[in-house]
Amino acid sequence: MGAPAATLTPEVTPMRIRPLILSLIVWIGIAAPSGAQYSKPELSPLGVRIQAALDSELRTDAERARDKNRKPIATLEFFGLREDMRVLELVPGGGWYTKVLAPVLREEGKLTVALGAQGVEKLLGEQPFSKIEILGTPFPNNRVGRRYEASSLDLGSADFDLALTFRNLHNFTETGRRAINQATFDALVPGGAYGVVDHTRRHMQGESPENGRRVDPVSMIHEIESVGFRFEGFSDLHYRADDELRYEVGRRSVSGNTDRFTLLFRKPE
Repeated sequence: MGAPAATLTPEVTPMRIRPLILSLIVWIGIAAPSGAQYSKPELSPLGVRIQAALDSELRTDAERARDKNRKPIATLEFFGLREDMRVLELVPGGGWYTKVLAPVLREEGKLTVALGAQGVEKLLGEQPFSKIEILGTPFPNNRVGRRYEASSLDLGSADFDLALTFRNLHNFTETGRRAINQATFDALVPGGAYGVVDHTRRHMQGESPENGRRVDPVSMIHEIESVGFRFEGFSDLHYRADDELRYEVGRRSVSGNTDRFTLLFRKPE
């Protein structure tokens, strides 16, 4: 029997391996474009405009601290925002997204806010925000437990291309959500889109003190479809694997890092 094949193989030693590694490094350096492995993806024209709004000196440090978590460029691109759209922002709160949307839409589009827009009124004196329109639709102040109730709402318009609401529907009863969703449907043009972000609750989980500001995304889809919308898609942009969906969203262990669903609907043409 001849010698084992292994005896015909040159001995593998560190001295033999080192030149191979160096050769490989040199080859990679030649084959790969310089800096390609470290380059950031280029922003779309819309992304450039959003980034300019994010860089504005009119935003506070507290607002900037939330940019990484909220991913506004990717979120607004997913919702199909364009610079020439007529956009309705519902329940704008302190105006975090308002400060991003208004400069993007100022020249070619229009931003309108509705329901609980008191926090936005103070922005109107600043040049990038002077064209924001505030609808006078009163915020539903009837409460059932911790949530707001409304049987019907009228936003007084039917010409919006896109409606958006961020982490707000959990504040309303099912009847109140239906009123908001129906009013939004009526306010959109045929083919208009409705983007919703909110804190995730486990599917079919009952009410508890720990999940009051969370909502079941499956229920949200059914509720929003029930007023006439077509469910178009979802994004996992705000999926957080380390949120166990067990605790109140204000707890320090999850605050600012909650799992949130991101849903897109469309009004049929």
